[in-house]
Amino acid sequence: MTLSPTGEPLWPVRPRPADPTAWPDPPDPARVDPAVLGALLRRHGWQRRGGARGRYGRWTPPGPGGSGTSLLVPESRALPDSDDLLGEALHALARSGSPAARDILVGLAVPSDEIRWWRDVPVGPAGAAPWVAEDQLRGAARQMLLAAALATHARAGYHGARHRRPAAESLESVLAGAASGGRRLTAFVPVATGRPLAVRFHQALHAAREAVDYRRATGGMDAFDGAVEAGVSHEFTKALVALVRGTEGARIAVAWAPAAGAPEGCATPAEPVEFSPGDLPVLRDAAARYLSEEPSVSVSVTGTVVRMRRSGTGGTGAVRLHVLAGAEVPRVRVTLDEEAYRIAGHAHLVGLPVRVDGRLESRGGFRRLTGVSKVVPVQVDDAERDRLMKSLQETAEITAFFEGACGGE
Repeated sequence: MTLSPTGEPLWPVRPRPADPTAWPDPPDPARVDPAVLGALLRRHGWQRRGGARGRYGRWTPPGPGGSGTSLLVPESRALPDSDDLLGEALHALARSGSPAARDILVGLAVPSDEIRWWRDVPVGPAGAAPWVAEDQLRGAARQMLLAAALATHARAGYHGARHRRPAAESLESVLAGAASGGRRLTAFVPVATGRPLAVRFHQALHAAREAVDYRRATGGMDAFDGAVEAGVSHEFTKALVALVRGTEGARIAVAWAPAAGAPEGCATPAEPVEFSPGDLPVLRDAAARYLSEEPSVSVSVTGTVVRMRRSGTGGTGAVRLHVLAGAEVPRVRVTLDEEAYRIAGHAHLVGLPVRVDGRLESRGGFRRLTGVSKVVPVQVDDAERDRLMKSLQETAEITAFFEGACGGE
């Protein structure tokens, strides 16, 4: 799997062939609901311009005067030739070079909620956008989706490293459209696997807008406290800052999959939510507030020792644990006194995990345990012990290090 510079999986991008004839075959007409096709055409700017009412409609593509190939789309399957008309319409969309046509095909092939971003970036010569604008748009959009995915696992003002792996995995099914000059981007969130993500994103988006309005009207930050339950967090507000920074404004909208309808309690159609450069100071203040006020958490972590270090042959030392249970982070660091350090070292040498009680500190992203009260080896069966030993003894240098650290104890 390809990784980003931060070590996270890259957001998968739907391929955009330069040759329209290379586009994959369109969906099977027998599996396409004419009403869904009509709703997607309307969503993506196509106009109905006549046709026999109750039988079929003639749709023309977006653009001045609706120039281009028109489509005949049946209104239902009552017509004997409905499959033929649908097949012709789908093939015409597949041959079209329009991004909107391809987005419609994706919505038919994979019923998806669509999340759209628009950025009003400064226009350069001949209407060109700065080279980095597209990267900035993609990066901010992915940060917003990841923050919403984190909020589907837990509500918190600051998530840090907690739940980050499953949240990133939940984005693997999301498809991304082309970023048009760094100004427009669409994400397709499959209903079957991603509806909770889209709902949380929608709720967090509106809650963030309301909290910003409240702060600008009253000067109070109280609304951001309540917005946490809707999914707003340090990560979400930082992503909004990244989206709006360097623009004249940004808009985000969620459009629900026509085949599935809108979730309960969510508006349809959902109007775009706008943010302006004037909102940036409030968003930055909220992000800093979430970061500073998220409390540490009392935990009892079970994990395997993967690294040990101390300056001499005795005294306190630092240990890194690969977390097996007790915390929603992959690894934690902990400083242990001499006795606890010796216990951790011996547990590693015999292939046993340890249980450590302490507080998971928010500072540093919930990656450090403090206030440790005890370290206890955890018994496991022989098969599990062998598996742990093989996974932990990755190199001869690590083994030699542990032997040196614990020798003579």
